[in-house]
Amino acid sequence: MAIEQAIFRRLELLLGDETMSRIAQKRVIIFGVGGVGSWCAESLIRSGIRQLTIVDPDCVCITNINRQLMATTKTVGQAKVCVLKERLLSINPSAEITALQQIFTTETAESFELDSYDYIIDAIDSLKDKALLILMATQTQAKFFSSMGAALKLDPTRIKTAEFWKVQGDPLARALRNRFKHEKVFPKRKFQCVYSDELQENKKPIDPNDKGNGTIAHITAIFGFMLAALVIQDITKQ
Repeated sequence: MAIEQAIFRRLELLLGDETMSRIAQKRVIIFGVGGVGSWCAESLIRSGIRQLTIVDPDCVCITNINRQLMATTKTVGQAKVCVLKERLLSINPSAEITALQQIFTTETAESFELDSYDYIIDAIDSLKDKALLILMATQTQAKFFSSMGAALKLDPTRIKTAEFWKVQGDPLARALRNRFKHEKVFPKRKFQCVYSDELQENKKPIDPNDKGNGTIAHITAIFGFMLAALVIQDITKQ
């Protein structure tokens, strides 16, 4: 604990002992630890979160290196959650990191026991799985925060937060809302999103073997940092 106290000395000066104690007691789960979720996880651990579960089914690939925290030429082929867990523990060895190399789907959703967490963070790319997480997370008592699309953006000054139904200019939010309206199933309560209304275009044709859109590290990282900020700000207000 002496090491942990030294690690967070500067943070304690900013937040105080009582808030730091509350932060350490919160249980957080992040779904998706790619360009957004990986930076969110690091920021949370550096901000005193000690109980963190990270969920992602994928392994690091070479196209992740330009924007994902744990992606390097040395980690290609390794499970993202395992590499990220190792890094997070190198920051705070006292943290309790649960790494689940799994996907959140209809078949697996119940296994995550969402009701056991204080905060649920959505950084999922898949529209279907993201919609399911939104529906299920908003039925729990946990605070829920969601990332909208971070691709095809360059201007960090246009990144902001808004309640889901008030997000403007984001194609992913629009697609989610259309899906909910079409299926006539809606989130049980309001929740905050990180998004940007900027929309660039790909300057080259998309590779058929890699259908992802263009991305850059400073945008995905800021999305992740803002998600972490929503968690820490919520705790400080309690």
